[in-house]
Amino acid sequence: MLRGKRRTRKSYFDYSLMFLIIFMLAFGLLMLYSTSSYNAAIEYGDSTFYLKKQFFSTLLGLFVMFVVANIDYHKFTWTGTVGYVVSLILLFLVMSPLGKTVKGARRWIVIAGISIQPAEVAKISIIMLLALLINNNRQNIRKLSVTAKLFFFCLPLAACIMLITNNMSSALIVVGITFVMLFVASPKYNHYVILGVAGVTVICAYLFMGSGFRSERVDAWLDPESYASGKGYQTLQALYAIGSGGLTGKGLGQSVQKLGYVPEAQNDMIFSIICEELGLFGGIAVILLFLLMIWRFLIIANNAEDLYGSMIVIGVMAHISIQVLLNIAVVTNVLPNTGVTLPFISYGGTSILFLLTEMGLVLSVSKRIKLE
Repeated sequence: MLRGKRRTRKSYFDYSLMFLIIFMLAFGLLMLYSTSSYNAAIEYGDSTFYLKKQFFSTLLGLFVMFVVANIDYHKFTWTGTVGYVVSLILLFLVMSPLGKTVKGARRWIVIAGISIQPAEVAKISIIMLLALLINNNRQNIRKLSVTAKLFFFCLPLAACIMLITNNMSSALIVVGITFVMLFVASPKYNHYVILGVAGVTVICAYLFMGSGFRSERVDAWLDPESYASGKGYQTLQALYAIGSGGLTGKGLGQSVQKLGYVPEAQNDMIFSIICEELGLFGGIAVILLFLLMIWRFLIIANNAEDLYGSMIVIGVMAHISIQVLLNIAVVTNVLPNTGVTLPFISYGGTSILFLLTEMGLVLSVSKRIKLE
């Protein structure tokens, strides 16, 4: 009788997710150039101005992603607490002389010539902190008191983001990440009905506060035509772009709305230009790509080595999902304009750098999955 051979356990690496990331980055750079070339030529005399800056940030982000992916994610347990504290410090620095105002919004700080958006640091920090806390409290996570204590950690970050940087969308994303992570971790779902109702109440109260019954932003959302020269202008132009694209689009580079009609089209409204140039087909294809990415996140989370790794992936999935939903909902006027970028595609150096860092963490979790 032959002696039983020792079974070797092979490590797994999610090449499907890596391919999706690379493809989305390449597509994002292509659409960024198509969308921004006209404005860049007018403002800076260089049609590739935005492309070059985004390309450099993407290369740096890819480097960080591959470095993080090859480090055991358990070695990053300290980053949650440290990142949380650093995020709060950076948010308060926005009010200091280091703060930078861009297009009327003071949301950045400049350190050694490098522009940083503290809200992006806050998103990855809350993911890492909650993954650690949920793992450490996994035996008591079903208790409402424990859930409430863990949920509390997102509130100082969200409050600072809203009050200091006036960035409601990023504050909502931080709260949303927390809600999804706790919802997935806890076997008792009735707690989240309470949290959900409370959250919706607070958001509605904020939106409907102001002169009269509704704020100007909500009024512009409900009736953008009446605010065509003000708050509703960007939304209307984005809707014109989507409508004029039809089923198959006008063709890559053939957008009319990007020629100064959609303000800052390379940022929040890039999805409208995608729909104008590539049509409904292109818009749906982008959504399907994000759905494929979310599916890979779920596969990795379900097979992660431990709860800590699983929660990291769930947090990243929540971040991407919420941000994509908010961006597309705003562009199509399903929600009031909140100013949120489309992951991997919109212009933003800090955003792409921290997104790719999160992707590195997910790939690190996938690499520790053992195949029998």
